[in-house]
Amino acid sequence: MSGSQNHPKAQLWGALAVVAASVLWGTTGTAATFAPGVSPLAIGAAAMGLGGLLQALYAARHIASHSAALLERWRLVSLGAVAVAVYPLAFYTSMHLSGVAVGTVVSIGSAPVAAALIERFGDRKPLSRRWALGALLGVGGAALLSFAGHAPAESASTGAGGDPWTSTAGILLGLLAGSTYALYSWAAHRLTGQGLTARAAMGAVFGLGGLLLMPVLAATGGPLLESWRSVGVGAYMAVVPMFAGYLLFGWGLAQVGASTATSISLLETVVAAVLAVLVVGERLPALGWLGAAVVLASLFILTPRRKRPRPGPGRVRPKLSAGGLAPSASGQHSGAQQQAGAEPQQQNP
Repeated sequence: MSGSQNHPKAQLWGALAVVAASVLWGTTGTAATFAPGVSPLAIGAAAMGLGGLLQALYAARHIASHSAALLERWRLVSLGAVAVAVYPLAFYTSMHLSGVAVGTVVSIGSAPVAAALIERFGDRKPLSRRWALGALLGVGGAALLSFAGHAPAESASTGAGGDPWTSTAGILLGLLAGSTYALYSWAAHRLTGQGLTARAAMGAVFGLGGLLLMPVLAATGGPLLESWRSVGVGAYMAVVPMFAGYLLFGWGLAQVGASTATSISLLETVVAAVLAVLVVGERLPALGWLGAAVVLASLFILTPRRKRPRPGPGRVRPKLSAGGLAPSASGQHSGAQQQAGAEPQQQNP
């Protein structure tokens, strides 16, 4: 793991980059409603597919210089790419079936839990009590919001209605979206921790994922070309939230880690819910707003806080690492260890 990940300024700027990306992502559900004749599969394939190809083009020089390392880690790259391809199809279909607000909250609200579990079993990082509390609140808030239901605007083409099975299918697809979001975030972060630049890792994973989405776009994307409005929606989603947003996310991810980044991205649910109510015309009952508030409360628990170590005789109290997971020994050396010469990857900048 890069030592810069423990640098307080790098962590702060990384967190702010993820916040900015989350604000951009929060506009996607509302933007999709301005192309009512386009299926959610076409919206997802255009947004993530074209955005992923733009990322690969932008990172072409980095991908070429790290080609040997990427080929050596082809399993990890392929895993991340498949997750990139599945995520938008599940995410936009979830919003189509259960509404913009509920679909976004379930998809993004479940991602930090999935990310921490992936790190637990993939990286063998133990889970802390603090993480368990935050995860419980996050899942509980998302469930509360989902069970509360919502009243979609009559003109909104969310596809949500009174059928409980339709809403349930949307929630299940939201959970799939949250899991794949956490999976490609973990894969990209792990690649950056193995010596690749963030641009090379994100460009390779998203570029390959974009290629996987091209057949879906070819099969479903015809309505995108039927009006300039639909073309504008597709172009906006590919360039702004997907290309620019994931550039910000990729840089921030390299600084703060997968579980922290996915925890911070819970802010997307706030932007999506507010825009769904103000722009789309959806209405959330009081219980739904309470669920959204609980999800936000879990954000403050899941996001790590840097604590000043208390001076002690040769011992420093460990700090929480990403997403409330138990920390490694990075950057936490006693004076005797520093004098003896710690390994380079364990030193803070």
